[in-house]
Amino acid sequence: MKRKIFSASFKIAIGFCIILSSFVSGWATTSEGDLPSKTAVILHAINNQLVIPDEQLTPPSFLTGSNASGGTAFEHESLQIPVSDGTVLPGRMHRPADAENAPIIVYYHGGAFMEGYGNIHTHDNIVRALAYRSNAIVISVGYRLAPEHVFPKAVDDSYDALLWTYEQAEELGGSKEKMVVAGDSAGGNLATVTAMKARNEGGPDLTAQLLYYPLTTFHDRPLETRDKYAGGNYLLSKTVMEKARDSYTPGEEMWENPYVSPLDEGVGEDLPPAFIATAEFDPLRDEGELYAHKLHEEEVPVEAIRYEGVMHGFLSFYEVLATGRHALDDSVAFLDRTLKDKQVAGAGFRIIEREQPTGFERLREETEAHVGAVYLLGLHAQRQFDQWVETSLLADSEEE
Repeated sequence: MKRKIFSASFKIAIGFCIILSSFVSGWATTSEGDLPSKTAVILHAINNQLVIPDEQLTPPSFLTGSNASGGTAFEHESLQIPVSDGTVLPGRMHRPADAENAPIIVYYHGGAFMEGYGNIHTHDNIVRALAYRSNAIVISVGYRLAPEHVFPKAVDDSYDALLWTYEQAEELGGSKEKMVVAGDSAGGNLATVTAMKARNEGGPDLTAQLLYYPLTTFHDRPLETRDKYAGGNYLLSKTVMEKARDSYTPGEEMWENPYVSPLDEGVGEDLPPAFIATAEFDPLRDEGELYAHKLHEEEVPVEAIRYEGVMHGFLSFYEVLATGRHALDDSVAFLDRTLKDKQVAGAGFRIIEREQPTGFERLREETEAHVGAVYLLGLHAQRQFDQWVETSLLADSEEE
């Protein structure tokens, strides 16, 4: 009897696993290519609104892990950053409790330059992780957003925040000789144009720039990935990109400014060494890699890495995507080499393709993906049941 029960249970379990795998496989199959299971589950959760991340940026709570600071005690503080027109910007700082002569990273968050798409809170997990991994002081800047504030307000705010940080460096426990700018997406654009502005206006000498899937041109260039991955399935759509451009740069003449389109209009000469991360499934992949080539051609040391199997914004999901953790670690390693004045680029230049996780890490990703899929299927079933109950109650009330 026990053997029959065990056999039946085993067959049910096998059947369930097959069905579950078919769901995950279906989510992972797209017209643009096959996705890794973990990426597919996260995108399915968001695109089907089974889990709605805060302002579309923070990772789904059911997949969130924990951060580790490596044992270093950190302080976390809200800041008020004064800028040149008399406004005070919100900021957020993470720093080692015993900071002394530490590197300072000024971070500009992503979010399409627009209100409601990103702020210092939605990107705080990235800033916190960057601080923990680098043992640097990391300051996140709440620059002003469109449509109320159009170009060049965000650029001016970003540069003013850099100047303020430079002036406060020693008081904060940092070093004026170890200043770095960093940012993701729209913030990657602001980071590199802030580096340009610092060079052009005799501002602080910067040690490095860390650019995660940066937006580098507002022009209508024929870029394959802008079309291929802009349907909205990979966290950044053509609709949002066009809305951002219309909101942030309402005049087409603005696109010709080097502080808007550094790829096409900017001069890379004498900019600090750059780390540029791009994602395989990202409308901004081509322009990020073209910007890496541009900097290299203008003799700026560059390390450019394409991370396979992930989408735009993948760094925000580093708690659940191993590739996100790899990107953070790679950028910190680049920064460490730069601070130590070691060579940061090979004799030639190429885009390094960072492969998906393998071995035990891959097994863990697959397991977590399928656990997440079970959760999502449960959410879907609960939603369907709730809708059925609501419909039944409505029908009963109408009959009465």
